[in-house]
Amino acid sequence: MKVYISVDLEGVAGIADWEQCVARGDDYALGRDLALGEVNASIDGAIEAGAEQILVNDSHSFMRNLPPGELAGHASYLSGRFKPLYMMEGLDASFDVALFLGYHAAMPTPGILSHTYNPRAIANVTLNGTVTGEAGINALVAMHHSVPIEVITGDQYVGPEAAPFCPGINAIEVKTSISRYAAEHLHPHIAQQRIREGVYQALSEPSAGAPVMHLPATLEIQLMSPDMAEQATWLRGVERLTSTTVRCEDDDPMRLYRRFMTLVFLTRSLVETR
Repeated sequence: MKVYISVDLEGVAGIADWEQCVARGDDYALGRDLALGEVNASIDGAIEAGAEQILVNDSHSFMRNLPPGELAGHASYLSGRFKPLYMMEGLDASFDVALFLGYHAAMPTPGILSHTYNPRAIANVTLNGTVTGEAGINALVAMHHSVPIEVITGDQYVGPEAAPFCPGINAIEVKTSISRYAAEHLHPHIAQQRIREGVYQALSEPSAGAPVMHLPATLEIQLMSPDMAEQATWLRGVERLTSTTVRCEDDDPMRLYRRFMTLVFLTRSLVETR
């Protein structure tokens, strides 16, 4: 069995502040350790279920958050700040299953540290009319390769947000969001135990199919300013619906994902020049 793991940080038990997620943050070392614990728990569960190859794609911020030598099971590690497929870089049809670790809720949701790719540029995203966070958008890549997404971990919102796009996905809750800046967390050891056992169970008795979405699929993206919406229309296939909302549609899920990611990278320039 070949397993792909996309790991974010905001959905990890014990993380409740950006200072735990940003490399120069006061509590970054703690956040990194907490994330490593959950990643290693998922690796242990996957190996117990028969995994022979594991790739961990570091999907948060500058995407170099984990100490490679401390990954369990001699897992391969994909890191670095520029990846064309960002949170889904490295996934291809050779993988039997994908896991989403430490994921968080969509921007409009009151989940801890909720956002959708860029909290300073994107106010909301819908996929085929349904609000989606990063899990649903990332599922476009898994759909392209016909790879099931068996597990997602995070707060109480991430599972229901992923479910419309990832049939049969198993949600493992390790924290309960109280607001966007407060959560009740399981003790890290308990969270890691739940993840190890949940991943083992999910991979031993697979229930998820490859993501299924109606094609052509449509993304509607509400941006933070009219300037961002105007800039987004410079991309082929993106049309403006309102002063701040744009739309793109494609019958190829990978092409749609790439267009969205280009929009994310493009609008980031306006954020960084404010």
